[in-house]
Amino acid sequence: MERQRSFSIKSTSVFLALIITTISSAVIFFTFFSIKSNSSNANNFQIHLSPVASITETTTSLHISDSSVSPQQSPILISTHFTPPENTSGSAKIPDFEKKTRGEVSSVKVIELPSKNDEEKKKKRIEECDVTNGKWVYDSDLPLYTNASCPFIDEGFACQSNGRLDLDYMKWRWEPRDCDAPRFNATKMLEMIRGKRLVFVGDSINRNQWESMLCMLFQAVKDPKRVYETHKRRITKEKGNYSFRFADYKCTVEFYVTHFLVREGKARVGKKRRETLRIDAMDRTSSRWKGANILVFNTAHWWSHYKTKSGSVFFVPNQKKDIRRNTGMERVNYYQEGDLVHPKLDVSTAFKKALQTWSSWVDKNVDPKRTRVFFRSAAPSHFSGGEWNSGGHCREAKNLLNQTFKPSYSGKNIIVEEVLKQMKTPVTLLNVSGLSQYRIDAHPSIFGAKPENRRSQAVQDCSHWCLPGVPDTWNHFLYLHLLHKRKVTN
Repeated sequence: MERQRSFSIKSTSVFLALIITTISSAVIFFTFFSIKSNSSNANNFQIHLSPVASITETTTSLHISDSSVSPQQSPILISTHFTPPENTSGSAKIPDFEKKTRGEVSSVKVIELPSKNDEEKKKKRIEECDVTNGKWVYDSDLPLYTNASCPFIDEGFACQSNGRLDLDYMKWRWEPRDCDAPRFNATKMLEMIRGKRLVFVGDSINRNQWESMLCMLFQAVKDPKRVYETHKRRITKEKGNYSFRFADYKCTVEFYVTHFLVREGKARVGKKRRETLRIDAMDRTSSRWKGANILVFNTAHWWSHYKTKSGSVFFVPNQKKDIRRNTGMERVNYYQEGDLVHPKLDVSTAFKKALQTWSSWVDKNVDPKRTRVFFRSAAPSHFSGGEWNSGGHCREAKNLLNQTFKPSYSGKNIIVEEVLKQMKTPVTLLNVSGLSQYRIDAHPSIFGAKPENRRSQAVQDCSHWCLPGVPDTWNHFLYLHLLHKRKVTN
């Protein structure tokens, strides 16, 4: 009886042991499988915490242009690569936006991490990176300078000093999608132009970019007195030619104003002398550009001005003033070639002829071994409800245009491309048009003048740019091109 009970107890113990062993094995198996699965997922995904930018635009009749062409349904954007071929074009996708700030969490996104092959591929693409393909990213480390730290910003661009209180427009940084572009380094830039002449030539939008460059470089200077205008001129809208010397680097950063690159003059039309544009002759300041080591050209803004585009002129007997009608296409008795003053000429034809005159000058007077030439594309204007002289405004625009907006590529930019392709001198096109079209928030609007100097709030500047602001990005592009060229040369 005792033996039978003992056997029964032993059988029960063995059975319980088997059950426990089975359960333990199952737990170990599922635990191992779970860890392996999570490890696999961890290699492909991570949790990314960042606020989502709220970017909206509510204006109903927004006009965005390089001041001549309205947005198209199917935009064409030129690539801006860091390697040859020069004088060529490509395509880029439309940018989008992401807002990043420190210490804030308002959304959770799961994003796929790049694989090892993707990283290697990305590194290979840096050398031929298309910087126009990217997005605006909110960066709390910006701006690089302020109205208080830079003495070179004239009143028209000093929006903060003129009373603008919303300052987010200073905080947006363009981030190329295809590569990790190095940040602007003022000391490196000054070393690259040591003993050289960096010359900006063009209209007031180029002056906008030139002032931006002065401010960006000035932050790396230890002694402010070592930076000065060689003719002791103060930057104003009235004067157009400046040369600032950075004494410690023996370099100059210069600006020469020319609205059209070609010559403005006068010619006899009938019994009167009238203003004309010599589309076959270079601007009179062109002799001063010679010998520069880096040339940055632009023209576009004034080709949409009233004189150039917006009126045909009719002369009526016994009437003192010209009668003008808004055609938007041609100009009567304005464009001149030699002794010929064209009775009529389409503005696009005149623009192309002027650029061909400029390109011939570059091919004749620029030594590619000594001088690097850039041409900046047309910068957009953002007028809503009219133009600059007819009640157009952008005052309420405090946010970037959202992702649904489609940038356009203007007819003037296409003409620039065509002319650059025909040149023997390599010219790098700084394509800033598409990315700048999103920045309706960054114009001076009513803050292009101090409150006591404002004639009327009805007159707003939606063409130029607040500083610091969008032109800093244009100069970053210039820096990246020069930096890459230096690496290749070395």
